[in-house]
Amino acid sequence: MMLPAPADYQYLWEIVSGKVPSGSTVRTYGRLSSYDFTQSKAVLAAQHSAAQHKLHVNTNFVEPFSPRLGSYYMALGELESGNDTHLVLCARLLNCIEGVDLSLLQNGIEEQRKYFLERECSSRT
Repeated sequence: MMLPAPADYQYLWEIVSGKVPSGSTVRTYGRLSSYDFTQSKAVLAAQHSAAQHKLHVNTNFVEPFSPRLGSYYMALGELESGNDTHLVLCARLLNCIEGVDLSLLQNGIEEQRKYFLERECSSRT
């Protein structure tokens, strides 16, 4: 049995804009704006550059969970093509992160990206 691929942090707006291809394993976060337990579907939302971005999440693998609408959630899973042109995150982890300092989280993501980029550049030389 193969383990799933490691998840890269991707901002929700990067996923929705199409910068992240279908089939990628990602880690992202956003505010839980809706949840339909009958269809195992949720929507995470994030504000960026004066625009509201929404990502549909399949919650089949994390059921049952007690959603807190309006709270921030960290999601880890694989991106799949949905019925329309939108990507759907098939979540295998969905944790409430209410109370987390989001600016520190973003700083950590940026530092991790910078480190991986430097490591990749140094291994090429």
